[in-house]
Amino acid sequence: MFRLFPAAYNIGMDLGDFLTRWTVRGAMVFYVFGLASFGWRRAAWTAGCALYLLHVIAAFAFFHNWSHDEAYAFTAEQSAAVAGLRWGGGLFVNYLFTVVWVGDVGWRWLLPASHRNQPRWLTWTVHGFLGFIAFNATVVFASGFSRWFGIAACVLLSVPRLRQNHSPQRHRGTEKGK
Repeated sequence: MFRLFPAAYNIGMDLGDFLTRWTVRGAMVFYVFGLASFGWRRAAWTAGCALYLLHVIAAFAFFHNWSHDEAYAFTAEQSAAVAGLRWGGGLFVNYLFTVVWVGDVGWRWLLPASHRNQPRWLTWTVHGFLGFIAFNATVVFASGFSRWFGIAACVLLSVPRLRQNHSPQRHRGTEKGK
């Protein structure tokens, strides 16, 4: 019998589980590449968002039977296991995450000049929100490979910012008499 992803079956993972896990993992890799600005920011950001949308589709198709109520109950179970609070409202936060990321990608493609000139507070708000959710998804609620990836990504993305904030050039001219 032909299987689309034979490696997934060798480790006891069915197709739905494989697609759901690896689309979100790929999304987070491109999310980090998009933030790190490796020269292909918009393409990486878009690819990450597309993989994330495929993850949402796979999760609803393979795990939640296209039911918001089932997804809500699953989210409540996860929250209870991690935080001790049985609350599924995080699902609405995930919906907002989806809207914000898709909106940002659309803005980048449809009005690139406007996006480049957006107010700094908006940039920080969008990336702060997306980063907070990505951190929780990869570090707080995940385990194994995904958690280690999330930790490494946070370090990777923090080091350049820390260097920038502590560079001597940033502090030039701030001494008395200059």
